[in-house]
Amino acid sequence: SAQNGLRSLRPPRSRRPRRNLIKEGRKRDTGHRTAPLRLLLQATNSGDSTTSPPSSPPSPTTAMSRRGDWVYENNGGTCVAIAGADYCVVAADTRLSVGYNILTREHSKICELADKCVIASSGFQGDIKALQKNLAARELLYQHQHNKRMSCPAMAQLLSNTLYYKRFFPYYAFNVLGGLDSEGKGCVYSYDAVGSYERTGYSAQGSGSTLIMPVLDNQLKSPSPLLVPARDAVTPLSESEAVDLVKDVFASATERDIYTVCFPLSVPRDHRLLLFIHLPLY
Repeated sequence: SAQNGLRSLRPPRSRRPRRNLIKEGRKRDTGHRTAPLRLLLQATNSGDSTTSPPSSPPSPTTAMSRRGDWVYENNGGTCVAIAGADYCVVAADTRLSVGYNILTREHSKICELADKCVIASSGFQGDIKALQKNLAARELLYQHQHNKRMSCPAMAQLLSNTLYYKRFFPYYAFNVLGGLDSEGKGCVYSYDAVGSYERTGYSAQGSGSTLIMPVLDNQLKSPSPLLVPARDAVTPLSESEAVDLVKDVFASATERDIYTVCFPLSVPRDHRLLLFIHLPLY
């Protein structure tokens, strides 16, 4: 019949026992199944972390710290600025150090940016130098375009914009900007690392700032910038009294901060009533 003809065309079935086929299949499957287990045991024994659950990629700063090429370094130092009715005193030490090592004792942290404006910075000296060069170049362009030097409030805004522009990979620099405004009054601007700033009567930055600020708060008591109506944030001290106070706060910070060691010197008088005090360290 037709059904018998179809059966005859089919290939002959294997005559091996079913029990043997099952045993061979188990052997083959066992070999494939144990291979991942062997790899897992080898990775565990070798201490490989590839078997850990997937996680988010590390941040750039974390990756740099793992590789050992961390780009930031704190070179210490302290900067102080006091604004008066017709003067501004900006002081900084001259020690450059890393940890317990002193690199130099004659490094100035004060840079003159404009005719009546200076900046004092503490932190990583590589970023500080890059920031000062950037500001000097911008001030030179302003001078060529407007045929005049940049004022201290304008430089304060420029510094804020520059720091905020680098907020995702910021300059490791903590700055104090001091000078005289258009009315001849002393002005001091205090900054954080990403450009937030305010005008105050006095400020301190650096490794010894936590020791110096309480003394300045006690002696000067500058009015809060949140008062309405606003008050002038200048200090009531005379020029000589402010200079003596700066020397005293540096001497007090020396007792507790190894990165701020000063030796008092006479302060040269400036014709613009803008005093620069460089306190050498020994």
